[in-house]
Amino acid sequence: MSAATDVPAIETVQVELAERGYAIRVGAGLIERAGTELADLLSGRKAVVVADQTVATLHLPTLVRSLEGTASAVHALTVPAGESAKSMAGLTDLLDRILAIGIDRRTVVVALGGGVTGDLAGFAAAVALRGLDFVQIPTTLLAQVDSSVGGKTGVNTRHGKNLVGAFHQPRRVLIDTAVLNTLPRRELLAGYAEVVKYGAIGDIDFFEWLEANGRRLLDGDDDARRYAIVASCRAKAAVVAADERETAGGRRALLNFGHTFGHALEAMAGYDGTLLHGEAVAAGMVLAARMSARLGPCTGQDAERLAAHLAAVGLPAELDQVDAARHWSADELLGHMTKDKKALDGRIVFVLLDRLGHAVVRDDVERAAVRTLLDRPKAA
Repeated sequence: MSAATDVPAIETVQVELAERGYAIRVGAGLIERAGTELADLLSGRKAVVVADQTVATLHLPTLVRSLEGTASAVHALTVPAGESAKSMAGLTDLLDRILAIGIDRRTVVVALGGGVTGDLAGFAAAVALRGLDFVQIPTTLLAQVDSSVGGKTGVNTRHGKNLVGAFHQPRRVLIDTAVLNTLPRRELLAGYAEVVKYGAIGDIDFFEWLEANGRRLLDGDDDARRYAIVASCRAKAAVVAADERETAGGRRALLNFGHTFGHALEAMAGYDGTLLHGEAVAAGMVLAARMSARLGPCTGQDAERLAAHLAAVGLPAELDQVDAARHWSADELLGHMTKDKKALDGRIVFVLLDRLGHAVVRDDVERAAVRTLLDRPKAA
């Protein structure tokens, strides 16, 4: 990997999906210049901007002003902040308001916000008039490196996370690194967990770069942030191009490293905001790495190296650091994992490490081994 300072001020990552391919643009100030960046998509067309209420107060006026010079009309809608907005009721309400505007099939939906907003607005775009173009403008680090890229949209149900949704690729992704300056550190850390994931599953050089530079990223260094975001988006773009719809046992499943455990922890927390997605993924990655070490050939040293880095930056690396786990039971967590949308014929699918920097998908892990890990989650 080259040094972070070698990355241009604005970088483009291409997602290669034939006629559905699109560009991811990364750099500071892209919300302010969104009208110019999206001129080819929006000229003469209506734009419906969907933003959560927190992001709207910070960035919505700037975005609307920029788009008004390009789109024929710009309509702004807000949705509640937080995971609870990503529900069937939230989807129905948003669709009703979008349809009330008087849209047509040339209307473009623009999602401005974190992963919740992107998933909700993207799903609305997928089903309104049987499919509208949409653009992702993610405002959290987690959304910038994960949910805004790849076309997964959807909502949660009482049965689990993201169980209702659609694959609907954006036409473009604009990642404005400057918005991270307004992000609470806890949210920034939650996104950083997904950045670490890319190094853990497929790029040991990137993981080592994060060990050396992660604190710079978290402390506000724009070069480090841009470099890590570009590297993460390139990694995800390559996986999505190879396996767009996450076929059973396909390469895209590797992106779920830590998520099988993490989604179960989120379900235990009731999606009430006490446990952020990235925090759950961080604890889940450590559990998955330790499971890998118990099953081999991954070493305990690799598993603890991952845990040590996550802990060093302030992410939960142990179950007893997760509030949702204080009253957990192994059977309850196993129950949630069985309901995960990636489970196959009742078998829990895990992404495990052969070694730090190389992951594999396995569906042959005995439940007894998982229960033992959950009963004794720390390293021996």
